[in-house]
Amino acid sequence: MQHLFWRFLQQLWVSLVMKSAKLALITGGSSGIGFALARALASQGFDICLLARNPVNLERAKQALSEHLVRADQQVHHISADVTDYPLLSHSLTDWMGTYGCPDLVINSAGVAYPGYFQELAIETFHWLMDVNYFGTLYVSKIVTPGMIERGSGTIVNLSSQAGFVSIFGYSGYSPTKFAVRALSEAMRAELKQHGIRVAIVFPPDTQTPQLEFEAPLKPLETKAIASQSGVLTADQVAQSTLNGLAKGRFIILPGLEGKLLYRLVNLLGNLQYPILDWLVSRAQKKA
Repeated sequence: MQHLFWRFLQQLWVSLVMKSAKLALITGGSSGIGFALARALASQGFDICLLARNPVNLERAKQALSEHLVRADQQVHHISADVTDYPLLSHSLTDWMGTYGCPDLVINSAGVAYPGYFQELAIETFHWLMDVNYFGTLYVSKIVTPGMIERGSGTIVNLSSQAGFVSIFGYSGYSPTKFAVRALSEAMRAELKQHGIRVAIVFPPDTQTPQLEFEAPLKPLETKAIASQSGVLTADQVAQSTLNGLAKGRFIILPGLEGKLLYRLVNLLGNLQYPILDWLVSRAQKKA
């Protein structure tokens, strides 16, 4: 019964949005969580625009979405652009909005991770992670916000990570970028609310995506041991939790039971989390 109730709320949210809005822009939309969200929204009648770097992957994703369309006039667009290149991104996205209008829903899902020991990670890696995860989110939001303000409505969803509220061993390059996304989202929420723009932030756990497979051989032994104690969600599960959270009017969206418990535990423990984290690392080192 509870599942049916939240499903009803989600469908109600979609129907309300669809009365006057049905265009969603999703960065990182050609794979992983971004594509799962695109597929879920397409099946609910949204027009979709996928934004990612690789044109081949974009075309493949566009073809895959065609199987989930529910309206005869439903459209799927794609933009091949790098979210770290603001001038070209601004040109491509502004040109597209000039034709199709400002999106009603923007999901900033483009993201990368590169685990490793702090002393071994290259400075260039820290810059790259911040450029994609933080500035990519910032750039897209800055480009679409003026149109949303002019219209007086819009929703922006930023994908952070559980590493965005608790720093994880082996992710000294990644965690700060996701903490930055959290801070940005909180500021955006406060400032844009008066303009009718809603902001939400999602903190996914480890999710079975090509990105997670890329990370696997790079993780320090301690990171692997700690991660093995937690479950892994599918991209579809994260997408469903995200849409459910939006339907319930949430600012903070925490996919999975473990994520909800961890978020509350970290807030409850405060500084006491650090000896616990040290104990987890010590235990992981012994196992490794």
